Amino acid sequence: MTKLLQLYEEFGQSPWLDNLNSGYLTTGELAAKVRDGIRGVTSNPTIFQKAIEGASDYDDQFRTLVKRHESIDDAYWGMVVDDIRHALAVLRPLYDESGGEDGFVSIEVAPDIARDTQASIEAARRFHERIDQPNLFVKIPATPEGIPAIHQMISEGRNINITLIFSLERYEEVIEAYVSGLEAYGGDLSRVHSVASFFVSRVDTLVDRRLEAIGGEEALALRGKAAVAQAKCAYQVFRGRFSGARWDALAGRGAHLQRPLWASTSTKNPAYPDTLYVDTLIGPDTVNTLPEQTIEAFEDHGRLARTVDEGADEAQRALDRLEELGVSMHEVGLTLEDEGVAAFSKSFDELHSALEAKAAELAAT
Repeated sequence: MTKLLQLYEEFGQSPWLDNLNSGYLTTGELAAKVRDGIRGVTSNPTIFQKAIEGASDYDDQFRTLVKRHESIDDAYWGMVVDDIRHALAVLRPLYDESGGEDGFVSIEVAPDIARDTQASIEAARRFHERIDQPNLFVKIPATPEGIPAIHQMISEGRNINITLIFSLERYEEVIEAYVSGLEAYGGDLSRVHSVASFFVSRVDTLVDRRLEAIGGEEALALRGKAAVAQAKCAYQVFRGRFSGARWDALAGRGAHLQRPLWASTSTKNPAYPDTLYVDTLIGPDTVNTLPEQTIEAFEDHGRLARTVDEGADEAQRALDRLEELGVSMHEVGLTLEDEGVAAFSKSFDELHSALEAKAAELAAT
């Protein structure tokens, strides 16, 4: 049995794959990963940039779309939607077998509308209507403008993956958007699903820089601690918010937990263990979305144990001490939110430029 299978069967955590490209679909590799324990797929603009620019797999499809006189934007989304549809078909049996707990594939709204509530609502609706599969997640960033869009989509009974969560304050807002959206929805709550994607490794990257600028033994000893501590505290928020009379009323109508999803789980600092953000965050009712390199490392030497609620008090003390030292986790979250939106926009723009150049080449031949 693979460790990925053990994560779910023994610890209640669903491992998802943080990658998608046409090669996975044409070679049967995605189906093989599902057999090995992968229970869902996430994608984002950077993933598709690497997939489309990094290989010739999309050239014929792009050539056909361009010859049909489709715009670069329409051609891009046509290729993305095609991959998503094929991946949804691969994961659909798992969705059915799990009663809708897993088997999801995520597609993200365009990054240039992350600060536009109405545009995010309209884009998410279009994806759900265009693809129209029950195991589709549309990703909406947890920006201040994204929060009301998330509420609106849940209130319409649409499955949403909330992405780019970097702080506990924003996570509280995300949970409220989900719960209040369920309360506003008049349909069958058992058909509505959501995950809250809490980004991890980037937190350490930024906090470590600030600790090094502060200097001193105590500050430097906290390097590599902030991300896991904040995620552990987020899990405590999750357990607290999805209990009590308000949640029980929704659960009685068939509502599902909005599971926390640990994202950005590849280790950025080579001085840290390459399974740091997997080993330390294992526990029930969670998802961890993993790039291939992290999956390989975890299968080779990862540690299987329930850890997500281990040392919760210590985690809170670490966050408190960071604040005392002058590292505001709220401000860190806002900075990373801005950087995350900018990074996805940059990938999207670079891919657009590359596709425009490729289209010009095709037109000249």
